[in-house]
Amino acid sequence: MDTMMLQEKLVEKLLCPRTRTTRQKDKQYVGFATLPNQVHRKSVKKGFDFTLMVAGESGLGKSTLVNSLFLTDLYKDRKLLNAEERINQTVEITKHTVDIEEKGVKLKLTIVDTPGFGDAVNNNECWKPITDYIDQQFEQYFRDESGLNRKNILDNRVHCCLYFIPPFGHGLRPVDVEFMKALHEKVNIIPLISKADCLTPNEVKKLKDRVRDEIERFGIKVYQFPECDSDEEEEFKQMDKELKECTPFAVIGSNTVVEARGQRVRGRLYPWGIVEVENQSHCDFVKLRNMLIRSHMHDLKDVTCDVHYENYRAHCIQEMTSKLAQDNRTDSPLPILPLPTPDVETERLIKMKDEELKRMQEMLEKMQQQMHEKDQ
Repeated sequence: MDTMMLQEKLVEKLLCPRTRTTRQKDKQYVGFATLPNQVHRKSVKKGFDFTLMVAGESGLGKSTLVNSLFLTDLYKDRKLLNAEERINQTVEITKHTVDIEEKGVKLKLTIVDTPGFGDAVNNNECWKPITDYIDQQFEQYFRDESGLNRKNILDNRVHCCLYFIPPFGHGLRPVDVEFMKALHEKVNIIPLISKADCLTPNEVKKLKDRVRDEIERFGIKVYQFPECDSDEEEEFKQMDKELKECTPFAVIGSNTVVEARGQRVRGRLYPWGIVEVENQSHCDFVKLRNMLIRSHMHDLKDVTCDVHYENYRAHCIQEMTSKLAQDNRTDSPLPILPLPTPDVETERLIKMKDEELKRMQEMLEKMQQQMHEKDQ
């Protein structure tokens, strides 16, 4: 009996540190480690939105690539213009919105197309409608954010711009350089070499090197991939390294299913063989899709919000402040001088200007009040 009691005490003594440690861990556990799960559930329930702009001259496969990326048909009602109609065409902005759902996750995708860009004989400032559109979305978001009801603000800001570079030629054309320099402070630009199946692997490599050198030489700021953290998985680090080395992406698009090696794949059938869209030895389509959808979509939205939009917002506030200060100086007492009698048009313009300044002053006072309440 004594021997059994001694054995039980010995077992209890051996197990006691483990039991005590487990109890201490349970006492120290609060529960905030479940916050990522809460955020995940809320985000999935709310859904995601993403606005993608495609730009480049006609015939470079923009529509086909977008349909290939998201496995949808956004341009089924599009009318193809003939040569005579394209002569008189100007740059337009068209939007296509589609709701995509995959494994319970909803994505509201908006594609902003720019038909007519680069198609005219004189392409001087053909990018102006595009920059105006991006600024209009910033302005609308700024107005909604500065209003009283900020609960359901629609985010129509452009998060990414895919710019298509022709595969023929010797690098960037003047219109390519001017377009990217006009937009690189407003949107994340990702350059693409379109229709890469027109080039041999050696020609693709030379064109990529040439485009990279010219982007650096002309001071163009394209989208920069964020650096990986030290605790990231090795697989993600390797993928990020390959993406950085791959830019600009040489892509091929196709919505046609063909037979290759006994399997049905999306590709393009030529007399000499088949080009597979999702074969990484043929093009960079898979890398581009992984970057846009699987790894960097959230970062593209963060850079748009934290960098491009904040720059626009700071510029607007600075302009409003300077106009308000100028208006206050104008209201200071000055010696009264005889003024000529203004005509009707001048009075109308002065009245419109006064109303605009009054509206901007009210908006600035409202923003200052909100910032003061937030600080308190």
